[in-house]
Amino acid sequence: MKTSRGFTLIELLIVIAIIGILMALLFPAVGSAIDAARKAQSKNDVTQIATAVIAYETEYGKLPITNSSAVDVGPALMAILTGVSGNTANPREIVFLESNQAKRGKSGTNASGAFLDPWSILEGTVTPYKIAVDGDYDNTIAAAGASSPYNSSVSNLRKKVAVWSEPEGKNDAQKKRRSVTSWD
Repeated sequence: MKTSRGFTLIELLIVIAIIGILMALLFPAVGSAIDAARKAQSKNDVTQIATAVIAYETEYGKLPITNSSAVDVGPALMAILTGVSGNTANPREIVFLESNQAKRGKSGTNASGAFLDPWSILEGTVTPYKIAVDGDYDNTIAAAGASSPYNSSVSNLRKKVAVWSEPEGKNDAQKKRRSVTSWD
């Protein structure tokens, strides 16, 4: 008598169910890892922007912006820091900061030239990084990050440049997780 050595339908369904349960357990971990990678990218961005502004000051003897209050890292500042041709604020066209085009889940500049955080394209928003500088050279930046309740705002930051994100999100916990500063 010949016996078959294949799987029964019940055994096959059980194996498929076990694989499905294991995959369901894996998805939240993958999402958390992706979110952590975006936060690391955002931290790198704010550090690079602050470093580029300080390098500009070292080269030209002045800050590229003089407004001590928080402003967006927008097209005008990006044109200066990326060495756009014909910019009178950077006549030597030195590239202090390199930036790619913003893509889904990746930070970078949008079509208008603003530097967006990694969640902007993903969420369908336009959320450029914020910057404040010590425009009066008194070695303090007043209220850095104060425009966002999700950042660790500082009333008198002893830095020359402060850069931070003002994150979008579905809830306050998500916004707090996504906030990043250059001074922490």
